[in-house]
Amino acid sequence: MLIDLHTHTLLSDGSLIVAEQLRRAEIQGYDYIGITDHCDFSNIEQIVSQTIKGCQAFNNHSNNLKALPGVEITHVHPKDIPVLINKARELGAILVGVHGETIVEPVYPGTNRAAIEAEVDFLAHPGIISEDDIKRAAGNGVFLEITSRKGHCLGNGRLVALARKYRAQLIINSDTHAPSDLYSPERYRKTAFGAGLSPGEFDSLLARIIHK
Repeated sequence: MLIDLHTHTLLSDGSLIVAEQLRRAEIQGYDYIGITDHCDFSNIEQIVSQTIKGCQAFNNHSNNLKALPGVEITHVHPKDIPVLINKARELGAILVGVHGETIVEPVYPGTNRAAIEAEVDFLAHPGIISEDDIKRAAGNGVFLEITSRKGHCLGNGRLVALARKYRAQLIINSDTHAPSDLYSPERYRKTAFGAGLSPGEFDSLLARIIHK
């Protein structure tokens, strides 16, 4: 099973149009993929509308890969995060992620907590997330992202250890911006095991994602 719920296209800062990204993922054996381009107040309507159109057109002809339209709310003030999460869902986004407090970008402090308290679907690359926020994520059913993306991945090991301690839910995403970023099955597993997951935890993670 190959699942990636965090990828970007030309609708934001990726390098492929939606159709080509989905076709490449289908050929690589993906089962589910999310198109989650960056958004804020300036472009959320356009991103959601165009992503839904692209995913629907693809799903009409694909029997193997399910494309899921979504967004990644990015560099938005924490007070505005709940508003945009609700707006994205009202517009029809199936997946709603928030760009977490990665250590390699100047994300607003408090973004992680605001996203978790608003019950976002997944928190992307949460950086050096606090133990209190991991506890909140566990209670709210928010998935915390393990990523292989350069720089963003530096907190993976700590994240896995604390998620295990507090029984928070994890997800593995590529944060794809280019064709070379798309996971192969081997790279998908290596990202999980390199972050500290056991084979059993990896299988359980996939089962929880599919169930939700």
